[in-house]
Amino acid sequence: MIDQIVLASGNQGKLKEFAQILKAYAIDLIPQTQLGVTDADETGLTFVENAIIKARHACEATGLPALADDSGLEVDALLGAPGIYSARYAGEKKGDNANNAKLTEALSNTPDSERSARYRCVLVFMRHAKDPMPLICQGTLEGMIGHTPQGEQGFGYDPLFIVKGMDKTAAELTPEEKHAISHRGQAVREFMEKIQGYLN
Repeated sequence: MIDQIVLASGNQGKLKEFAQILKAYAIDLIPQTQLGVTDADETGLTFVENAIIKARHACEATGLPALADDSGLEVDALLGAPGIYSARYAGEKKGDNANNAKLTEALSNTPDSERSARYRCVLVFMRHAKDPMPLICQGTLEGMIGHTPQGEQGFGYDPLFIVKGMDKTAAELTPEEKHAISHRGQAVREFMEKIQGYLN
């Protein structure tokens, strides 16, 4: 039986969301930073590849099972960018405000009808570094990119991301509202549904 799982992320926004989403479940998720694990080099070309790289890195460093998240924003008018480079769209360690400013500029001449986008999240769980069959879960949240940031909640591109079917950005939703529909919330729920049978 698995008692502890390493969360292979140093992203404070993700760590906060995972803690909120998983508080209803009896699972001990330890951020890799608490164990002195550095971030893995994300050399993959897809969300799945990068999540596997991060999970394997955490397993190797700690000897514990690991759960890794790779997620990002796909904008159709930008051919899927920023995609896997979402966190560093404006450059390494530039941060959310710089990323949002660059996205706003990139879409400055794009009409509303062509501003469709989606958040994607891929979760990979590995029992050990040589796990030949990682558990892969995913979630998608459709929406469009607004013209100006709105809202104070969330992180990343949430202030610009208008959720499909709602006249609100992801940053205008309460954490509970966001997690009920978000890409990460979907992926975590799939993970929790599958993990018990996967471990037995």
